[in-house]
Amino acid sequence: MIIDCHGHYTTSPRQHEAWRAAQIAALKDGTPVPPRAVITDDEIRESIEAGQRRIQRERGTDLTIFSPRAAGMGHHLAGAQANAVWSGECNDLVHRVCSLFPRHFVGVCQLPQAPGVAPDTCIAELRRCVEELGFIGCNLNPDPSGGHWSGPPMTDRSWYPLYEAMVELDVPAMIHVSSSCNPNFHATGAHYLNGDTSVFMQLLSGDLFADFPTLRFIIPHGGGAVPYHWGRYRGLAQDMKRPLLRDYLLKNVFFDTCVYHQPGAELLAKVIPVENILFASETIGAVQGIDPETGHYYDDTRRYIDAIEWLSDSDRQHIYEDNARAVYGRLTAQLDKQLATEGATI
Repeated sequence: MIIDCHGHYTTSPRQHEAWRAAQIAALKDGTPVPPRAVITDDEIRESIEAGQRRIQRERGTDLTIFSPRAAGMGHHLAGAQANAVWSGECNDLVHRVCSLFPRHFVGVCQLPQAPGVAPDTCIAELRRCVEELGFIGCNLNPDPSGGHWSGPPMTDRSWYPLYEAMVELDVPAMIHVSSSCNPNFHATGAHYLNGDTSVFMQLLSGDLFADFPTLRFIIPHGGGAVPYHWGRYRGLAQDMKRPLLRDYLLKNVFFDTCVYHQPGAELLAKVIPVENILFASETIGAVQGIDPETGHYYDDTRRYIDAIEWLSDSDRQHIYEDNARAVYGRLTAQLDKQLATEGATI
């Protein structure tokens, strides 16, 4: 099985995000928020069949660990209460996708974060999504301010209640910022990669995993700059009198393969141990065009992994399936549950 650990519902019906825009406008104007969007199962099927399922079939992937659109989280656009409503809407919609396509999608939730609001306000939605909706993880925004980085680092104790809940529920978090409100930082070309890189350095600087030895994070987009400056981070860790990075962080930190060219994928596979790499494409995501140098889509990341000559069949098995099942501890049981109820949901 080929498991894509990084997919977002970027093709959701238009009225879904139109309602969020209306919600934000109403909050600014002090007017009543309009009724929530009505979305039919047929509209969901159409959006998925023409989008993510089509690409799964074309590229030979089997299952996507699926979450709401990252750029659409927009934590900096509203306060905790409005974001809680919006997160619930997004998570319920993803749950409907997983119910309609139980062989091909398993859910990961958006959290109702907001600038200046304690992370423990997200615990109730995390529990609802895991215990009631069958989700297997969450996306965690290290910068709810949308580019100003006004909150404490992820090693700060204010995050600890949320981490305690994650450990209790046995779910990992993918570190994922949302859209950028700072014009200095393009969302997908800078802000996303800045977030990935910054969090790794936060983890290197702190002692989070001494307190949470089973906590698991996935750093997406190939780890931002991290694998490509691995010597820098090894040297910084050495200067800080930290243990070797393999021992210090790589029991808890994992990287995905959302790197959109062959040399980048090969460097990732050379630098990061194979046990710490999860296959992912982010499809349909930030980069959707065809590379004129290869004639193939930039985000067809399976091509890159298949073309790395020194990877063994066992290595590819780890990257494509085994690591996802290990990091997302609830994945196997949830997929079995979804398949057992498939006849009733389709």
